[in-house]
Amino acid sequence: MNVPAHVSLVEVGPRDGLQNEATPVSTADKARFIELLAAAGCRRIEVTGFVSPKWVPQMADAGELASALRRRDGVRYSALVPNLAGLERARDAGMSEVAVFAAASESFSRRNINQGIEASLDTYRAVCERAQELGMPVRAYVSTAFGCPFEGAVDPARVAAVSAALVGMGAYEVAVSDTIGIAHPGQIPTVVGAVSERVDLERVALHFHDTRGTALANVLAALDAGVMTFDSSAGGLGGCPYAPGAAGNLATEDLVYMLGGLGLETGVRLEALLEASRFIEPRVGHPLSSRYYQAAGARRT
Repeated sequence: MNVPAHVSLVEVGPRDGLQNEATPVSTADKARFIELLAAAGCRRIEVTGFVSPKWVPQMADAGELASALRRRDGVRYSALVPNLAGLERARDAGMSEVAVFAAASESFSRRNINQGIEASLDTYRAVCERAQELGMPVRAYVSTAFGCPFEGAVDPARVAAVSAALVGMGAYEVAVSDTIGIAHPGQIPTVVGAVSERVDLERVALHFHDTRGTALANVLAALDAGVMTFDSSAGGLGGCPYAPGAAGNLATEDLVYMLGGLGLETGVRLEALLEASRFIEPRVGHPLSSRYYQAAGARRT
């Protein structure tokens, strides 16, 4: 198996993990969760989203949270923004990095953000131009890269085209995302290969959900394809409203444990990471899905 020399993790639990949780989590608890993640060695953390509180109530405190964070040197904190207004709110709250999100499926794009793909790219082009003026790096997501809940299979060439468009307008990295957890290892070389023909592989990340229990297998296939960056969520927090009842994002604990077994260093300390997950679990009011977390809990009793 060919693996890259260095693997970078992007912790998305505070944003993608919490945004669909029904139980409100206080701003103070979110801030403490983020501080524990940073203390565990997470060096890239997506902390919130400057989105409409009408549609994402859990992110209604984005400005308050961003302003209240006690930031640790060497940690990059980012926030999701849907448009120029969100970017300006993020800037005013002291964020130094943002992320935008497009889709590879026309139907999903219209259902998710009420815009078609081309219209959304026009919006993000304006965001990238303004972010460049402000000196704020922009990361990008491509949703439904492995399958769409409305259209089914998605052409890898379309994933590559959207990814290339986002990088072309200024995104420093594109997270190719398995939004509904449908990806399997057989798809990874095809999708990564298509994207890498148009985007340097060093600028490609992968974002997996564990809906069908294939997230870690997908990471192994992606490592073999040369991908060096992966999104994950502490405790496996998160999920997609289009896959109700499904497991959430790829759990950071599970990923760090597997990568450690392969001899790959991530900089994240598992015991400290478990502290962050143990802190947030009672705040969301349900058990976390991370298998490593569950096993560690069993060992403590």
